[in-house]
Amino acid sequence: MAYSVTVEPGKKVDLSKIDTAADGGLSKSEGVKRTQELTDRLADLQQELYAASVHSVLVVLQGMDTSGKDGAIRKVLTSVNPQGCQVTSFKAPNDVELDHDYLWRIHRRTPAKGMIGVFNRSHYEDVLIVRVHDLVPPKVWKQRYRQINDFERLLASNDTIVCKFFLHISHKEQEERLLAREQDVEKAYKLSPDDWKERRRWDDYLAAYQDALERCNTAEAPWTIVPADRKWYRNLAIAESLVDRLEGHRKTWSARLKELSEQRLEELAEIRERDDAEQAGH
Repeated sequence: MAYSVTVEPGKKVDLSKIDTAADGGLSKSEGVKRTQELTDRLADLQQELYAASVHSVLVVLQGMDTSGKDGAIRKVLTSVNPQGCQVTSFKAPNDVELDHDYLWRIHRRTPAKGMIGVFNRSHYEDVLIVRVHDLVPPKVWKQRYRQINDFERLLASNDTIVCKFFLHISHKEQEERLLAREQDVEKAYKLSPDDWKERRRWDDYLAAYQDALERCNTAEAPWTIVPADRKWYRNLAIAESLVDRLEGHRKTWSARLKELSEQRLEELAEIRERDDAEQAGH
């Protein structure tokens, strides 16, 4: 069963019609158990990805404040080998980054073959926050949709599996999470006045996200919308989608691993043959 919503290329997106509190007909305990099974499977797939080094995987996480990007990274990648995974959290660009094109800092953090790269926020901020806050003229950010599509097409054509997730949280749930942080001393470090300021622009951000989901949604780099009001369900939906995407490449990895195994065995046989010959010569 698909626990998330895959956006079909060329189709309109109406986020108001997608249930942010979906549970897939599961209880929390059932969902957590299923997620554990999927994260274990993801770990196996990562091992094959890493060993074969045919593809890289780029996981893009976007969503409103408090939608759970950090939590999803911790929970979904809990079984993944850290050696084969890198996480990049994109903040406001620094002076060096501002001296380059907006994709420069993004491209240099894309994963190498065999690796899983996770973007906590991404190049999409350049058609989201810059649009909502009028940081660049409309004619600038509007042309970025095409540039982003070209960029992601470049990644895909060079064997990067691009998995993009929009964590869809409700306005009400966001408020509850922000208030909960104020009441929990241990989580107060997460507080920022900007969270409440940005909340005032909810409708503007929603409109910006809908445009990004529609205009930057291709067969090579599709968007997946994840209901995120229930944290356990968010994790389940992301884990399932990742496993499904990677499973589709297992035949390629298996073929490469078989080839590598045969090469290693041939190399070992040659070494032993030379050793035997040298010993016989003595």
